This record gives sequence, structure tokens and C-alpha cells, in this order.
Amino acid sequence: MRILLWHVHGSWTDAFVRGRHEYLLPVLPDGGAWGLGRAGRDWPGSVREVDLATLDADSVDAVVLQRPEEIDEVVRTLGRMPGVDLPAVFVEHNTPKGNFPYISHPLADQDSIPIVHVTHFNRLAWDNGSAPTTVIEHGIPDPGQLYTGELPELGVVVNEPVRRGRVTGTDLLPAFASVAPLQVFGMKTEGLAEAIGIEASRLASRGDLKTRELHRELARCRVYVHPMRWTSLGLSLLEAMHLGMPVVVLAATEAPRAVPQEAGIVSADIDELLRCAERLLANPDEARRRGLAGREAALERYGLGRFQDRWDELLADLRTRPRLSVNERPDERILVPARERKTA
Repeated sequence: MRILLWHVHGSWTDAFVRGRHEYLLPVLPDGGAWGLGRAGRDWPGSVREVDLATLDADSVDAVVLQRPEEIDEVVRTLGRMPGVDLPAVFVEHNTPKGNFPYISHPLADQDSIPIVHVTHFNRLAWDNGSAPTTVIEHGIPDPGQLYTGELPELGVVVNEPVRRGRVTGTDLLPAFASVAPLQVFGMKTEGLAEAIGIEASRLASRGDLKTRELHRELARCRVYVHPMRWTSLGLSLLEAMHLGMPVVVLAATEAPRAVPQEAGIVSADIDELLRCAERLLANPDEARRRGLAGREAALERYGLGRFQDRWDELLADLRTRPRLSVNERPDERILVPARERKTA
């Protein structure tokens, strides 16, 4: 199939485009949220950058939506309605924001576009109304067992920790820094130590490294810390497990399902997390043993093959859905956010 999707979530896209189809990624001269294209990624030749203004609308077999605004953009540029005369699914990467648990999904209460949640917690957290939903859990291209644990330090991967604050558990980092120095990887980590009152010697902001370099450098840290309070899951956690790192994880959202206790620790008790981090730092053999257990679990549940097989099943089902002609379109209520539909 020829599948249109925007490059929105880099790590998820990295797994998705390694499948068995042709992937069309819109590109614009200035890049940005609507035109990143490949963004220099080392992806297969089946991933093509396209100009939506000149793309043949009939050459697209399906669209994978990731933002509600993309529905209007497809109609505007291709003249085809997702879910009506163009097969479509909507991938929900995020947990709901705002007045949880009373948040309706933007595509709730319509039956034209299935909602694909990336975790079971996501599907549980959102009010999906009567919309068809399913869960396709993450898949990770295996980076290999790179763990050395040679540095008695704690590794953290988080994007924009200063801005996102409590969402990503940024306020918990000083407690972990009291146990061991932190290496923090991710976008906009500069100035993090000063922002949260940690001495520079206790926190190194490593920035947004290329994937291979990130894996290599992260795997040198003895323990991976995942302090996220309210993210869908965090692919960095699954990557750390694939690397063979022992993990210390806040028991929030999907984490308790994703991480077996033998891989490290999953707890909502901060003191318990700190004690476990200290023990693993002091016992490299235990750290390596737990890392191996985590890698085995991650390969079984979050392997790339399983992820691609589930997506192939869904895409095949999309092709069997009846298509309506433009003249047969129902009302366009799917373009209206669920919150507005319910109050209209």
C-alpha cells in the first residue's frame, strides 16, 4: 500500500516506516511540523518525500492521521475525505490533557476513522465515545545489547524537561541526583541543572544526540531512570530495555504493564525507587542481570516484527472497508471536535 503520513513522532515513525509498504511523507522547503519529510533519517528507500501540492491524490491508498488538523489538510490538498473516500486511521500517541478523566477524544463518536492507541492505558484514559478503537503497542528496532554500565551514573532521556516540568517528573531529578550524577539526554535539556537547582557536577545535559550515538552513550550509564508522570509510555524506556539497561521507573500510566519487576523496579514510592537505584549502582552484576531480564521482556512484547504484523492486519482491514464516492459523503461531522459536537 501507499500510505500518507506526516513525520510527527520521530521514534514511532522510525518503527512504522520499516514495514512492507510505501510511505509518503510530506516535505516543505522550511520543514516544520507540516513538512519534515525524512529529516535526514536513515530510513529505507520505500520512504518517499512528497509535495502534497503536486501529489496525485489517487496514488494514495490510505492515510495515517496523528493530529485532528490533518483531516482538513488532506481534504484541502488532495480533495479526498479521510474515512469516506480515503481509508484512514488515527494514531493517538498521547494521554489526554486537561480535565482528566472527562476528556473526549477529538474523533470520539464517529465510525469512519478507527482510533489506534499506542498503549492500553491511552485507550482507557480517553473517552472514545462510540468510535472504533484498538491498541497496537509500540515496536522498537532492536539496537542490540549495548549495555556496559561502566559509569556509576543514572541515565535519563526526556525532551523539554524545563518546560514540561511535573509531567515528565523534572521535579524528581534532584532526589535522583543526590544518589548519583545524572546524564540527561533529549531536546532542550540545556540549562536544566540551573533551572532545578542542581550543581552542574551532578547533572550533565547531553542534548539531542543522533539515535545511534544516544544508544551508545546511554548504555554506558549503569541505570536508566524513567520519572515520567503523565506520558503515554515513553519510547526511551523501551529503548533502554532493549539496550539491556536495568530500569528504575515511576509506576504511572502504562509503565506497570510494560516493565516486569525483575527488570529493575516499578514503584510510586520515590524512596523505594531511590533505594533501588543505589543498590543497582553499587552492584554491577545485579544491574546487568536485571538489564538482561528487561531486554528479554522488551523483545517479546515490543519487538519490531510484532508491531509490523499488527499494523499489516489493520491496514489490510482498511482496504476491505467500503468507500463512498464524493457524492455519497455523509455529513462532515468527523471534522468537528467531539467537544463541539456534544454541545452543538
